[in-house]
Amino acid sequence: MLDIKFVRENPEIVKQNIKNKFQDNKLGLVDEVLELDIELRKVKQEVEALRADRNKLSKQIGGLMAQGKKEEAEEIKKKVNADSERMAELDVKEKELEEKVKTIMMTIPNIIDPSVPIGKDDSENVEVEKFGEPVVPDFEIPYHTDIMEKLSGIDLDSARKVAGNGFYYLMGNIARLHSAVISYARDFMIDRGFTYCIPPFMIRSQVVTGVMSFAEMDAMMYKIEGEDLYLIGTSEHSMIGKFIDTILPETALPQTLTSYSPCFRKEKGAHGIEERGVYRIHQFEKQEMIVVCKPEDSMMWYEKMWKDTVDLFRSLDIPVRTLECCSGDLADLKVKSVDVEAWSPRQKKYFEVGSCSNLGDAQARRLKIRVDAKDGKYFAHTLNNTVVAPPRMLIAFLENNLNEDGSINIPTALQPYMGGMAVIK
Repeated sequence: MLDIKFVRENPEIVKQNIKNKFQDNKLGLVDEVLELDIELRKVKQEVEALRADRNKLSKQIGGLMAQGKKEEAEEIKKKVNADSERMAELDVKEKELEEKVKTIMMTIPNIIDPSVPIGKDDSENVEVEKFGEPVVPDFEIPYHTDIMEKLSGIDLDSARKVAGNGFYYLMGNIARLHSAVISYARDFMIDRGFTYCIPPFMIRSQVVTGVMSFAEMDAMMYKIEGEDLYLIGTSEHSMIGKFIDTILPETALPQTLTSYSPCFRKEKGAHGIEERGVYRIHQFEKQEMIVVCKPEDSMMWYEKMWKDTVDLFRSLDIPVRTLECCSGDLADLKVKSVDVEAWSPRQKKYFEVGSCSNLGDAQARRLKIRVDAKDGKYFAHTLNNTVVAPPRMLIAFLENNLNEDGSINIPTALQPYMGGMAVIK
């Protein structure tokens, strides 16, 4: 969420940013919120004037009563009462205007970084760099669920009976591999200085609206009926929510957390052959990382975070590339974002396995996460990044470590988490 003062002083910059994100339907919101802002400030000014006048008149009443001038005091009391009634009316109007301004401000997108490429959708995202050599073996690589089924590692039919489409049972060594990857990712991030965290898996609505846009909320979140609780779509939400309504001493920054959690998503509109199996599902597990830092440090942390994901995948012999998200593919709160994509030998192309985002002070402004510095208080910057999210990551792992006989090689780094196993047969 932008600062209303910034919008007031830079309306054309805000409008151009909306155009760069191809959201021209929101252009009218800028003028609308500025008109409401003018009206709101007038109401506040009138309230302040009435309050000052009331305080002055109250003192006069005391003086007149002391002098025995009751009639004059009664006349002034009438004026004080009238002012109080007017202030009560204005108080209601002020709250209404504040709510209208807040709703619009939460809809206007954040200002993107100047380095973000301008493009309409994800088809115009820009490849940045490749890591590792993509290999296509001489033998045919089956679809990932076929690989798992041959290893007695997945049961989709039973899951459909129990929970419907978009769920799965992982079994045996595939289930063990799934847990091994999560445990390895946990220790990988702890070794890089992050504090391990297991957060709440449900969050209240004030946290939901603090960490994402209304559109994302509707597309992703499952609400608990009859309660002000939502199942998390990613643990970054509850980890950022940990700092709601807090004032952090500047010396306590940065806050660097890595978390494990299950994640729950509606995944509206998921379709196509490459989204079958365990690619796009309603329930999965993930190792995530977040950083809360000083504004001048956020881009440095942005670069460090996505590199952590690249390093983890490379340690498991999986080629990856980074893809800069264009303006039209950025969620409204994001300043800059990069996707990490893994190589799929079967598809002979890369596919998304993680995303790193810098959200500037947008989440901190909504959640009131402030920093206490020598020169005063300011809003922190927040960032998030996927460390690893199996089972989607398992697709890349299985395809890149598959042998012609159907067995799976276990990279050296992961073998201690698999009881020393070097190959799944």
